[in-house]
Amino acid sequence: MRKLMKYLSGYRKESVLAPLFKLLEAFFELLVPLVMASIIDRGINVNGTGGADTGHIWRMGLCLLALAVVGLVSSITAQFFAAKAAVGFSAGLRQALFDHIQGLDFTNIDKAGTSTMITRMTSDVNQIQSGVNLVLRLFLRSPIIVFGAMIMAFTIDVKSALVFVVAIPLLAVVVFGIMVWTMPLYKKVQANLDKVLGVTRENLTGVRVIRAFHQEEVEEGRFRGFTGALADSQIFVGKISAVMNPVTYVIVNGAIIFLIYIGAVQVNVGNLSQGEVVAIINYMSQILVELVKLANLIITVTKALACADRVAGVFEIQNESRTCAAQPGLSGEGKQLALSGLSGEGKQPVQTENASGEAIPFLQFDHVSLTYAGAGAETLHEIDFTVNKGETVGIIGGTGSGKTSLVNLIPGFYPVTGGHLRLEGRDIRQMPAEELRSRVGMVPQKAVLFKGTIRSNLQWGKPDATEAEMWQAIDTAQAREVVEGKKDGLDAEIAQNGKNLSGGQRQRLTIARALVRKPQILILDDSASALDYATDARLRTAIRQLEGGTTTFIVSQRASSIRHADKIVVLDDGEVAGIGTHDELLRNCDVYREIYFSQYPEERMKAAKEGIESNAAKEGV
Repeated sequence: MRKLMKYLSGYRKESVLAPLFKLLEAFFELLVPLVMASIIDRGINVNGTGGADTGHIWRMGLCLLALAVVGLVSSITAQFFAAKAAVGFSAGLRQALFDHIQGLDFTNIDKAGTSTMITRMTSDVNQIQSGVNLVLRLFLRSPIIVFGAMIMAFTIDVKSALVFVVAIPLLAVVVFGIMVWTMPLYKKVQANLDKVLGVTRENLTGVRVIRAFHQEEVEEGRFRGFTGALADSQIFVGKISAVMNPVTYVIVNGAIIFLIYIGAVQVNVGNLSQGEVVAIINYMSQILVELVKLANLIITVTKALACADRVAGVFEIQNESRTCAAQPGLSGEGKQLALSGLSGEGKQPVQTENASGEAIPFLQFDHVSLTYAGAGAETLHEIDFTVNKGETVGIIGGTGSGKTSLVNLIPGFYPVTGGHLRLEGRDIRQMPAEELRSRVGMVPQKAVLFKGTIRSNLQWGKPDATEAEMWQAIDTAQAREVVEGKKDGLDAEIAQNGKNLSGGQRQRLTIARALVRKPQILILDDSASALDYATDARLRTAIRQLEGGTTTFIVSQRASSIRHADKIVVLDDGEVAGIGTHDELLRNCDVYREIYFSQYPEERMKAAKEGIESNAAKEGV
């Protein structure tokens, strides 16, 4: 929790004023029993004669009313400042947590889990907010009332006040003992909540698959199991926490019984007045009320501390260090230098030749390997090839061969675990993420659009894009008919995840979004799978005609989509099985031949006649 307190630094004034006003309310509340004793001893029973002093009763009554009004105003003021500080704290914490998660690479996000991240940004932060609010209001007030009441009781009668000395330590043992016991249990509750959120998210995302395979009852049973575990853990820790109130009531009421007995004896012998006995009992009752509040505070704070540990755990997740990582506060000239790939001191341009005078490849995979966190074996092994600026590179291979893993290395989504991946001679691990990704346009396998308009979605690629730039990207992506088919054109509404569009429409708009920024590297990760062959062909032709020498990577299961690429990389079980043009691979790469002929069986007979196939393939014919 201490690590998170920096997000409360902007609310120092509120964090001080809230407990101060609560202390003011507590001091006025401690005066109430003394006023009541005065009313009894000097107003109702004047000097033990049984006579009444009506004027004194009225004066003390007005005093009680004034104490109540001042206490109410102090309480409302304290609540205002406490709420302002708590809400501001949680807003800052949630924003910082979101920013941190956005900066994590895919490896760390996969390791932590999406459902856990969501729970920690919502439920956990809300619990911490409640804890901060209650601490600012009650953390000082309740102890002041408890110990203040004991001190005030000692000023009235030392012998009677000794009961407080015994009762308060007993209450402290109960309260803090239960707190220590329940804190790890609340962490378990939040972990079970993670699991419930995970299975809920999975079911909502895959609801069509569940219904298609008629697995509703199976998923209901699985969900019931997770919610049952959550309920059991909540009930168990709730039972322990619920013990606090009755135990504190027993201790305090037991103390009140002793006070009444001792007070009666003291009044009988003339050592105490009746009003003083009532005052001591009122002080014990105040302690009872405050301890009930303190018990609830402890329960809330225990939850908040457990949640704070979980949130702090997310902040402790860090990406692999980058030698030249971008600084969060970088702005002005320094930011422009970072984005242009220049150093702040020498302002040297990117090198185009090495020490030997040879041209540096635009993109170089130098014996690159990738092992996912927790995986038992490498996903990519010794990938070695170069790409020149402006080339179109096709990536093809069987399912699970590592095609998507390969292109995910280029924008640095996953860190290279072996070898080097260099962009214009610079290892991408030494490049600021902002600079690297500003040069890459990515269209992932799953077309994702955000709720808003077509215009707002295209502006993800370039926030200041003009309409001309948008329409140019739309034309290149073969999406003009999609936009013009909408009543509002660029301002047509897009539902969450693009649910009001077909699969092909979503894919074309996501391609347009990547093209708007005019990237140096364009990655199409099987992003035309929902397009017909004619539209796919027009799209590839339009991309090849792009100005500025865009280097394009096309990942596809279709041989036709990458057939005319300048270079085709064939992957087989995470290794390069062949590199070359379409014709070269047909002659030299068995894996590529098998993929191609499986999609064009009529070509197999033609190839067999021309002697292109290997001897084994010929025997199969």
